[in-house]
Amino acid sequence: MIILGINYFYHDTSACIVRDGELVVALEEERFTRQKHTWGFPLQAIARALQAAGVGPTDVDHVAVSIDPSKDWQKKLAYGLTLGTRVVPFLKHEVLRAWNRQREFNHRFRATWPGAKSPRLHNVSHHLSHIVGSFLVSPFERAASLSLDGSGEWFTTWMGEADGRTFTCFSESYFPHSLGSFYEAATEFCGFTPNYDEGKTMGLAPFGDPNRFYRQMSELVRVDAEGRLTVDQSYFSYGNWSAKRIGPRYVAAFGEPRGASAPFADHHHDVAAAAQRVLEDRVIEMCRILERRSTAEYVVIGGGVALNSVMNGRILRECRFKDIYVMPAAGDNGTSIGAAYYVYNQVLGKPDRHWHNNPYTGLGYSNDEIELALKECKLPYTRSNQVEKDTAQLLRDGEIVAWFQGRSEIGPRALGNRSILCDPTLPHIKDKINAQVKHREAYRPFAPSAITEVRQEFFEIEVEAPFMLNVCMVRPAKMSVLPAITHVDGTARLQTVRAEVNPRYHALITEFGKLSGVPVVLNTSFNIMGEPMVEHPLQAIRCFYSTGLDVLVIGDFIVRKH
Repeated sequence: MIILGINYFYHDTSACIVRDGELVVALEEERFTRQKHTWGFPLQAIARALQAAGVGPTDVDHVAVSIDPSKDWQKKLAYGLTLGTRVVPFLKHEVLRAWNRQREFNHRFRATWPGAKSPRLHNVSHHLSHIVGSFLVSPFERAASLSLDGSGEWFTTWMGEADGRTFTCFSESYFPHSLGSFYEAATEFCGFTPNYDEGKTMGLAPFGDPNRFYRQMSELVRVDAEGRLTVDQSYFSYGNWSAKRIGPRYVAAFGEPRGASAPFADHHHDVAAAAQRVLEDRVIEMCRILERRSTAEYVVIGGGVALNSVMNGRILRECRFKDIYVMPAAGDNGTSIGAAYYVYNQVLGKPDRHWHNNPYTGLGYSNDEIELALKECKLPYTRSNQVEKDTAQLLRDGEIVAWFQGRSEIGPRALGNRSILCDPTLPHIKDKINAQVKHREAYRPFAPSAITEVRQEFFEIEVEAPFMLNVCMVRPAKMSVLPAITHVDGTARLQTVRAEVNPRYHALITEFGKLSGVPVVLNTSFNIMGEPMVEHPLQAIRCFYSTGLDVLVIGDFIVRKH
């Protein structure tokens, strides 16, 4: 039984193959086109996924697409009628664009499967792909469930409970009442690109005073007793499909927005801080409702808002749930996986579950393939017989190391296979990476990877955090030991590493711990600002030679600049 999962309608397009319940491969289109957060049809991702699985189009039994184009069209139409003269942008976005995207998919489908051997096509609604798909690949048999994003079809939230193969919805919210869009507005106000740079807003927030604007910001979004959202639309323009998220009242309340290249003023920091605090508070309110309505001991969160790791950390600390599961590609890129598992477990009724605890779902490259690429580029290199030990020594020597190993990870976080690594004990290393390699804003923090066995020695966290989607406090006694990964508020976005999931990365961090006394490394994604993570050895080589990286460790090979 082969299922091809596709996210094509929304950003971060992707494809996956599920064979007899096993996730064989999952790929993001951006890694091949080099267009970050691409909306392009995932042609290359589909082709590479089929190739990696060793199957052809005619071997596919089912195609699961993470959208139901016909869903909630009555609600959309009713909303459009309220817009009056502003209905034109609505028609362009929700009708013309949707029709064009559906026409493109139909064309691609007929071109790939022109005859009687066409697989069965399933349209799975966006939020079911997010939340049901997330639960079905979680380790939990029962969990409270919450999906949060800008919008999918017409939903913006889904609250309920998952129990085995039964899903009970407690409440839903609909566009334009959206926490995702609320946070996008703050992102735009701070001079960033909305629906793209929300991680920058999260990183900027600790530099501001949340109390300055908290009361006004808090009044913009409410949660009722059932968990439904209401957003005061008089402050925003996103509900009209304007080019802007914020409206005149927003500017009157919070001050002049920042231009993209302008310096930050105090009120920009404070708006980011207030928006972050309100987002967290509203989600905590929703989780309190889940606590009352569900007796489940665990919670699963899906959707783009679930990538807010500061929010996730507060849920763990302040709610009664024992643990939280957020899949590594919690945004739209992961809906191809969610749709495929919805079809496998719900539509086809298969009882077996797959735990998506291994984020390394992409393509891998053998030492022979890597060496061929190095030779084609006429590069000097050495081959290491103990690459983990040699790399640990390079890190301890203060080198900035590009680390390219195994299969690529899915999702926005580098998790130790397409990473840039440094010694986190060096106070100057953060500024050096920002200036010479990443070329990104100085206020943005870098994350630590720690072997899971020692996580509580250095960080205030009880559970594991394998996907770097949980912000926790660095223990006060360790903040001075780990200056490069400790944010201004004393926090860190931790990744815990298990030997059985990523043995080479775990071994590297262990060897570094032997040299430094600290089995923790600074880990950031192997890319430069504005580009996706590298996928292929040639992309790794290009990034290495176009930045201030010191060493490239790729497979068993070590490359230095001469």
